[in-house]
Amino acid sequence: MTETSYIPVNIMRQFMIDVFTKSGVPPADAAICADVLIASDLRGIESHGVGRLKMYYDGIKNGYHSPITQIEVVKETATTAVVDGHNGMGHVIGVQCMQLAIQKARQYGLGAVAARNSSHFGIDGYYALMAVKEGMIGMAFTNARPSVAPTFSTQPMLGTNPIAFGAPTDEECPFLFDAATSITQRGKIEVLAREEKPTPEGWVVNQHGQYATDTHELLKGFLDQTAALLPLGGLGELMGGHKGFGLSVMVEILCASLQKNAYLHHLPGGAGLPVRIGHFFLAINIEHFIPLAEFKHTTGEILRELRAARKAPGQERIYTAGEKEFEMEKIVQQRGIPIIPNLKKDLEILQAELGLHQYHF
Repeated sequence: MTETSYIPVNIMRQFMIDVFTKSGVPPADAAICADVLIASDLRGIESHGVGRLKMYYDGIKNGYHSPITQIEVVKETATTAVVDGHNGMGHVIGVQCMQLAIQKARQYGLGAVAARNSSHFGIDGYYALMAVKEGMIGMAFTNARPSVAPTFSTQPMLGTNPIAFGAPTDEECPFLFDAATSITQRGKIEVLAREEKPTPEGWVVNQHGQYATDTHELLKGFLDQTAALLPLGGLGELMGGHKGFGLSVMVEILCASLQKNAYLHHLPGGAGLPVRIGHFFLAINIEHFIPLAEFKHTTGEILRELRAARKAPGQERIYTAGEKEFEMEKIVQQRGIPIIPNLKKDLEILQAELGLHQYHF
């Protein structure tokens, strides 16, 4: 096969569940993991969906994280909690932590949960949307293995450290900002590698401070510290790279300092070591500030006025955060999830190793 194929969403979701369960993940947890991954594919975020399935499988097989997630609440107040995920599945830890934050916010107006000893948990926005669906503002943050250089450095020190902020509106589509604090996410480089494409100039620098574009070499360079993603804003301070750097450090503090978790190069990973990623979740009960309907209307008006702004030459439409992904979900539900040839090879490896021969990609 040399072209992209499209797999129905329900079939791909079940395949993911089967991969997780055969890897030792309990069925209920496997369903959570698959839901988070499929949400990424549905929204057109190919870097964090089925393309990452083999990464989780390899992580379990090589001992980076446990298929059995044992969550421990180590400290708790009416509005806060610190949770230890004991190196289980990040998706399960993330869902349970945001559920706890929502539960606290429902009663007390605010709920904040810090998690330590977790693993990669998929798209950050999934957890913010959990709060939005309950009529709340949701925020989620996570640190990650080092791949981003501080401003004026070439050494990968920070993770891509995304920020997600979601809010309900009086429109069908909620507002959802979900973005890395680096110029792009590490997963996008992985997608380019599968597509056999170079990395755009300006995203990554080598150890000499020069732009680098050899995608496969860059992925190796992140590991041996000879290449680094740039912060949001890019190289230096001229275009605001120091702002992306500052936001990334903010996420690192929220995901390490509050829960006494690993940070920067103390996030080990590899060689059978757990990755020890940290997260932070916040749910805000809007009704404790203003009637929900009024909040939704004001937020909707903000978004509508922004989209009605004067268009730049050649541009037909202004999008607010979450719109493109919301529309893409409708397309993917009908068309199916795209599987490019190199991704197909990964899925076939999983099929062969786990005996899932009933699936055809």
